Amino acid sequence: MPRKSMHIAWIGFAPAEENGGVPGIATDLLHGLAKLGHRIDCFFPGREHRVPPQITDVENLTLVWGTGVWRPGRWYSRTKLTSLVSAQIVHGLASLRLRKEVARRHRREPYDFIYQFSNVENLAVPRRLRGKVPLVMQPGTSSAGELKFLIKERKLAFRCQPAYIFAIAVIVLSLRKRVQRRKIRGARLTICISNVFREHLIDDYGLARETTVVVPNPVRIDRFEPTERPIATPPTVIVLGRIAARKGIDDVVAVARLLSELQVDVRFRIVGGPSLWSNYTALLEGLPPERSEYVGRVPGSEVPAELARSDVLLQASKYEPFALTVGEALAAGVPVVATSEVGAIEHVNRSVGAETEPGDIEGMAASVVAMLDRLRADPVEVRALARAEAERLFAPEVVCLEISAALEQIVDGSSGRGPAAPAGPSDRDVYGLTRSSG
Repeated sequence: MPRKSMHIAWIGFAPAEENGGVPGIATDLLHGLAKLGHRIDCFFPGREHRVPPQITDVENLTLVWGTGVWRPGRWYSRTKLTSLVSAQIVHGLASLRLRKEVARRHRREPYDFIYQFSNVENLAVPRRLRGKVPLVMQPGTSSAGELKFLIKERKLAFRCQPAYIFAIAVIVLSLRKRVQRRKIRGARLTICISNVFREHLIDDYGLARETTVVVPNPVRIDRFEPTERPIATPPTVIVLGRIAARKGIDDVVAVARLLSELQVDVRFRIVGGPSLWSNYTALLEGLPPERSEYVGRVPGSEVPAELARSDVLLQASKYEPFALTVGEALAAGVPVVATSEVGAIEHVNRSVGAETEPGDIEGMAASVVAMLDRLRADPVEVRALARAEAERLFAPEVVCLEISAALEQIVDGSSGRGPAAPAGPSDRDVYGLTRSSG
């Protein structure tokens, strides 16, 4: 339990009945922090909807809903262009409406923190509270990083979609980058979901390292059943996530083709859909048809079943602040091959979490083959170790304890802006929650 209970204003994504993705992370963080004794007022810039029982059954969580409503298939969301722009506008207007309510509740019972989750440029923080109430941010990605890799991959983008979609995405991300740079530098503490993401934020936005701390995203371990099943025949390599910029889709195709040429008995299963502003599904036409399949997007509720029939997860991203799919795969007993740009792979035991350089096709292919060989030799041990790594690194109770400790440290030193929390190469040990790297 924490040494002190804190009163927190949570601003950001709302939990949803769907267990995966950002809403699932929000559910785990809110539930875990509330169970540690913190009182949290949650300000959600959207219309009220059903939330999981993990949220409604906790008495020290208060939900405050905005009025922003965005729906697909309306006049403002019938095309990718209007969807991209209108979603940003609706979210921004709803956040502005919440400002008065945040300020009103603070006057009645002051907050110890404003916790801004996922979205850096959220507009719901009242101006009058800036500098008075410590602002903590936990971004899930950054527009600077998205923009950087979108531009690097422009030739791929032009092969897959109209140039005007690319141009609009560049404009929107450029504007968001400018706003985010100003906003994030006003935070007392930035919780970075991986070391690699922290380095990008420091380089792109000029963050002071001493105002950052690294704490990973939580993974709902109990969504995934432990398994001792043998390797399949043929084994399945799953690629799970958006089929969009910076996800390394071109490299996935290249790895599948190389293994096909080498006559390695393996099957690729590609699961996911495009984003609003990036669609790389055309690249999947290069997959070897006899050894691969693209199944499109699936609901988050089906992710555990997808992983349960897979043998290795390949995460070939060129920019990936975290990758929840890595933690989910490990929880399902599925070992992972990922690039060094994937934040979630950083501290995973290399027996079940192989790391390669982005774009290293031969390295990825060799790592996939080596991981499959380990599975064939001892599937029970490999799958058990993968599950244990997920529990060690990403269990919600572990993550929430680390976040709580970082918040307490700000309270202990709140007399000046100063360093927000220890930052350095041993971030994961500074709160007495030692995590060996395996």
